[in-house]
Amino acid sequence: MFVKVTPSAARQVTIYFEGQPLEVDEGITVAAAVLGSSHGWTRTTHGGHKRGPYCHMGVCFECLMTINGVPNQQACLIPVAEGMRVSRQTGVPNFDKESCNHA
Repeated sequence: MFVKVTPSAARQVTIYFEGQPLEVDEGITVAAAVLGSSHGWTRTTHGGHKRGPYCHMGVCFECLMTINGVPNQQACLIPVAEGMRVSRQTGVPNFDKESCNHA
């Protein structure tokens, strides 16, 4: 469980997590916003197991989320921004196979 150590003087911004508005401190990461709001998990494996941010420094990839419609975003490295749309990533996301072809 995550709890703020000290009250924040940061400006509040609104992001939309799973379509619901969340008021969060400007400057924190998307992963911190999701954990701090008690929503806990950020993605599921292809087998449906819930996963959540672990390292908070971009190494483990457990925080992958869909942010502003783009899947596979490392939520622990992306700061929140006003109006940002965030959703959990379930299973293996669809991707453009053409973009993976390297001649």
